[in-house]
Amino acid sequence: MDFALPQDDHPVRTAFRAWLAANPQPSGRQLAEAGYVAPHWPKPWGLDADPITQLVIDDEMRKAGLHRPLNPIGIGWAGPTLLHAGSAEQQDRYLPGILSGEEVWCQLFSEPGAGSDLASLTTRAVRDGDEWVVQGQKVWTTLAHISRYGILLARTDPDAPKHEGISYFVCPMDAKGVTVRPIVDMTGDHAFNEVFLDDVRIPVENLVGQVNDGWRLAKVTLGNERVSLSGEGALWGNGPTAADLVDLVRRSGTDPGAVLRERLVRVWSEGEILRWVRMRTLSARIAGREPGPEASVRKALADRHGGLVMDLARDLAGPYGLLSDSGPMDGLAGKHGAGMMPGEGGAAWPSAFWAKGFLFSPALTIGGGTAEVQRNIVAERVLGLPHDPAA
Repeated sequence: MDFALPQDDHPVRTAFRAWLAANPQPSGRQLAEAGYVAPHWPKPWGLDADPITQLVIDDEMRKAGLHRPLNPIGIGWAGPTLLHAGSAEQQDRYLPGILSGEEVWCQLFSEPGAGSDLASLTTRAVRDGDEWVVQGQKVWTTLAHISRYGILLARTDPDAPKHEGISYFVCPMDAKGVTVRPIVDMTGDHAFNEVFLDDVRIPVENLVGQVNDGWRLAKVTLGNERVSLSGEGALWGNGPTAADLVDLVRRSGTDPGAVLRERLVRVWSEGEILRWVRMRTLSARIAGREPGPEASVRKALADRHGGLVMDLARDLAGPYGLLSDSGPMDGLAGKHGAGMMPGEGGAAWPSAFWAKGFLFSPALTIGGGTAEVQRNIVAERVLGLPHDPAA
């Protein structure tokens, strides 16, 4: 089987290059309107692209140094759920801003007492005329401090079994009663937040799907989250790949030694396996199937892989790895401040990005469903093993 991408004369490549020539330095809105932000989405939002077309577009964007709008939760999780269960009015209202990155989204799922056991959530939503009144608290809410909207799970029937009394809403983050407080992590950033919802009033038209059908939609979101969080980049689909690290070493002309060479081979091989598992997942999406247990398989593998890539980058940096603005090139060049080494057709990452990625990488096996949760899903849904006994 030939794993190589189509050559330079492939029509998808030539069409993209012609579009880029007519739209140099395109904005997020231009990329969205052309269908290049989420090519696998159905038209008019995407291009109904098959896996090869999507990978070719990704390759062309990478070579051109283009980045899609930074809206990971909107594009990766909220958007696919709205495509699956949102009304036509909801899709028309929210999807353009999601794709263009002009309206950032967050996910209001986890709570202090409902993380891995999300169905134990206690945030309540009570119908009051043409509004739902929401009371509760969420935590670990990424990007809440800059988000325009959040996808919200709230309990609408407290007497129903815990998986059956939950509904799914679009929550305006500027609504009265929404309070966002930062949680600073060890990278020094505050991507995470805790969110308090005190008598927040949400219009009834912001209900996605049917009342008390939120758990089913949450599984759609979480399945897409696991696909999104396991893209090609080593940090939840973002940042450098194992191939980028190998290219960096190759272009440096430096021999890192037998042990590090073996580790480079291992992470590159893992990266290639994950890339093709991703293609299988994309194929399922294009065939109209929602992400299944294979999304959990890939996320569990990709999370560990991301940590290995960043650990190896730190070790390649050598003693310079102790500095917050250092990367593998510092060790390979034998001096601090060696910086990026852009390659022909490859991505260049600032030294500080590698250092920050190393500090962030422990979160990979926790966010979006812990590695243990993913393995339970695989055990129960793929291998047919019994559930854990009740406590």
